[in-house]
Amino acid sequence: MADLDTFRGETRAWLEANCPPEMRQPMRSEKDACWGGRKFAFQSPAQKRWLDTMGARGWTVPDWPKEYGGGGLSAAETKILKEEMAALGARTPLTSFGISMLGPALLKYGTEAQKTRFLTEIALGQIRWCQGYSEPGAGSDLAGLQTKAEDAGNHYVVNGQKVWTSYADEADWIFCLVRTSSESKHKGISFLLFDMESEGVSTRPILLISGNSPFCETFFDEVKVPKDQLVGEENRGWDVAKYLLGHEREMISGMGLGGEKRALGAALAPIDDPLLRADIANFDVDAFAFAAMSERFIDQLKAGEAHPAFPSMMKYAGTELNKRRHELIVAAGGSDALEWDSERSKGGKVARDWLRTKGNSIEGGTSEIQLGIVAKHILRLPGA
Repeated sequence: MADLDTFRGETRAWLEANCPPEMRQPMRSEKDACWGGRKFAFQSPAQKRWLDTMGARGWTVPDWPKEYGGGGLSAAETKILKEEMAALGARTPLTSFGISMLGPALLKYGTEAQKTRFLTEIALGQIRWCQGYSEPGAGSDLAGLQTKAEDAGNHYVVNGQKVWTSYADEADWIFCLVRTSSESKHKGISFLLFDMESEGVSTRPILLISGNSPFCETFFDEVKVPKDQLVGEENRGWDVAKYLLGHEREMISGMGLGGEKRALGAALAPIDDPLLRADIANFDVDAFAFAAMSERFIDQLKAGEAHPAFPSMMKYAGTELNKRRHELIVAAGGSDALEWDSERSKGGKVARDWLRTKGNSIEGGTSEIQLGIVAKHILRLPGA
């Protein structure tokens, strides 16, 4: 405990000395998130300085091994770092699917060459990834995917289509599920990595009801992918995919925390309606309980003690909580919350954010799928 107290004090002092004042301000919009990568345009010199400073220390991925660009911190030290960043109001230096999804999969299934090649680039924000999972005919039934990768000697030739590919038009590389055999539904899938600038890759944006969208359709036409960019064994990519999905669902469940460091009731303007005040108070109780459950789940996950189906439980609870949060924000805002384009409403942020949450119960596996997993693997209900 004395060592952790010393670490906390040193961490607090380092953050105070190195976090730019601008990076201690609340994010004004999604544009303030730093994604890194070849195409990313920094919003300010302070944003880039914060990424570079944290990356050099390994604190964009504090619990990764130092040899792969991480900080080499223990679970307890990582927790302290996050607490001290929150206390200072420090923004996350890097938002990345490479950190939240691909990185853990590479640490478990990647070759040493793949880890050396990609993990440090991810940690430093030099490469941005997107996820090639869902297809027009393979969403909830992901194993039904039909994008094919044919063996062409020293490389694969990939043909097919993905859909709902978040930020595909802004990503540098994609981690992609492809079919390398039709003999078995699950055991004929492989996990490939390739550059989005490869010949034959194209994207097309998908518009959502909110008027904003990170989603794209992604098309592959005779795309050549070197075989050393296969993660895990050929035809065993489903193992990698399932492991990665657990981390994706952990990431999505974090929406339940909402990024707020205080209760929703304290963040909103005073509410006259007693019934609405009661609904907000009930929500805050559930949000605090979810935060405690999240902390326990992450500790178990890092220690390798979490039930394999827990990410599904967390994903369902977190996304439903996030939808409730934004419904209450809209209700508290009255007619003003429905403004769509005005400067006063910041381009209709409240209404657009509320509409966006409707997709939370679809992305990363629908709520129905998550409840089925919980019923079968955690509750062990008959017939599940």
